[in-house]
Amino acid sequence: MTQEPDMDALVRRRIRTLRLARGWTLDSLASRCDLSPSNLSRIETGQRRIALDQLVPIARALGTTLDQLVEPGDDTGVVIRPEPVQTPGMTTWLLSNERSPNGATVAKMRITAERPAGPEHLRVHPGRDWFTVLSGTAELHLGDRVILVQAGNAAEFTTMTPHLIAAHGSAVEILTILDHDGERAHRHDCEAP
Repeated sequence: MTQEPDMDALVRRRIRTLRLARGWTLDSLASRCDLSPSNLSRIETGQRRIALDQLVPIARALGTTLDQLVEPGDDTGVVIRPEPVQTPGMTTWLLSNERSPNGATVAKMRITAERPAGPEHLRVHPGRDWFTVLSGTAELHLGDRVILVQAGNAAEFTTMTPHLIAAHGSAVEILTILDHDGERAHRHDCEAP
C-alpha cells in the first residue's frame, strides 16, 4: 500500500494504540488477524511496510474499519459549529448536525435573567425535551409549577405541558437534547426577533 510517510506513521500508531486499549499483547492481535507476532511487531515499529492485505484483517480484528484506520490525521474531519444564535436573554449553540438521522438535536444554551419568563412565553409542542444543567440553576416552568434544577442534575418532561426554561438568579448553562418537534419549536424561538 503506498502511503505518505506521515500517514504510514499515523496508521502504525493507531494499530498499536487500539491494540493496547484493548489490553492485547502482540500475540493476541496476531492470532486474531492471522499474522505472526514478529510481523505485527515490525509493522507497528515501522520496520516493515504495511500492505493492504494486512490492514484489512488488522482493522477487522481491532473492531474498526479500514477507512477509519487510514483516515487523514489532519483537521479535515473536525467540524466547527456555526456561530451562536442570540435572542434576548439566551444564546444557543447547536452541537449536533442539523437533521441528524435519529431526529435528535443537541444544543448548549446560556440563559440569563433577561430572558422573558412570564406565562405568555410558555410554549407547547409535541414530544419530549431533556436537559442537564452545566452551571447555575435553571427554573423549569411547567404550567403553573416552577421546578429548580441545580448544576449536575437533569430534567426530562413532556412538551405538551406549557413550558419554559429560565435562569434562577444568575445565568444558567444547559445542555439539551430535543426531538424533531422540539428542535423545530426552539429553532423558531431562536429566530424570533
